[in-house]
Amino acid sequence: MKPLTTSPDIVVLFSGGLDSLLTAKLLQRQGLSVRCWHAFSPFFGKPRARDFWRATYGLDVHTEDVGEAFAAMLRQGPSHGFGKVLNPCVDCKIHLLRRAKIYMESVGAQALASGEVPGQRPMSQRRDVMRVIAREAGVADILVRPLGAGLLEPSMPERKGLVDRSRLASISGRGRAGQFALAARFGITEIPTPAGGCRLTDRENARRYWPLLTRPGEPTSADFDLANLGRQFWARDGETRFWLCVGRNKEDNEGLAQAAKSGDALLFLRDMPGPTALARDGAHWPSGILLRAAKLTAFRSPRAVAGGEAAAVCVKTGEKERTLAAEPEHVVFFEGPPSFDLVHDERRRRFPPQNL
Repeated sequence: MKPLTTSPDIVVLFSGGLDSLLTAKLLQRQGLSVRCWHAFSPFFGKPRARDFWRATYGLDVHTEDVGEAFAAMLRQGPSHGFGKVLNPCVDCKIHLLRRAKIYMESVGAQALASGEVPGQRPMSQRRDVMRVIAREAGVADILVRPLGAGLLEPSMPERKGLVDRSRLASISGRGRAGQFALAARFGITEIPTPAGGCRLTDRENARRYWPLLTRPGEPTSADFDLANLGRQFWARDGETRFWLCVGRNKEDNEGLAQAAKSGDALLFLRDMPGPTALARDGAHWPSGILLRAAKLTAFRSPRAVAGGEAAAVCVKTGEKERTLAAEPEHVVFFEGPPSFDLVHDERRRRFPPQNL
């Protein structure tokens, strides 16, 4: 096997799951120099696992942030439509392959590989759709799918001899027996958990994201990161909408403090334990609405509720800080995310289902 530091022969789209791991190993076993390309966004990816993947599996992994591009895709609506929730699976794969091709060319590799298995996923891994994806991504002549290669037409890298087709696999369907057998053959004892955990396939996350996609303005990748944190609350005053995120635990509180940007307001209790809350653009909120946010923040502190009187809630905007006396109150002005049924119906009206 060639050293990890050499210029790669082939770049593997690497999610961190078993399929992409096996794909990399099948190619490494042929003596090819493999560079793994791991994309991440607010919806998927584990960039901090790069060192673990190298130490555990001997993989050379490059990570790339694709969050802004995915935020843009959601804003405009994917050209091939959504799945059952907010998952733009076909457009997602097309975009990832396009980005991976750019990276492949930048490092002088000769081909791309992905861990797709025919028939494994109903939206993006049907054989007809796989052909559409490769064609629209502009990678039909350089893409190898080693796990299902024996069931697919030979790719250009196979026909030219870069990749030995006879040493690839013929796995299909949603079962995992073929993958587990291959992992055992390769001596892989630490089986990674499935990497298909895209947040856009989850109904609760769809409820969190939908208000961002329907309010005025254009949500950014950082906005979707924020929507992943804490309890989400929204309020409306005329045409203006107010977004409040309230931490549920220490990790949320730290994340909200780090997520604050210029113009945001951080709220926290001065004299007792309690949540941190982030009011997006809170520096510009009317004082009455900011007080309601402070009351809701205090309501999420058991100590403040048990005290039975107004709590001191600090409001920090940039370097400025002031204190509000806020009685703990479940403020009906702020509402939680919409129901999934509402999200589903509105999504279908805004973005009708598409046919490939």
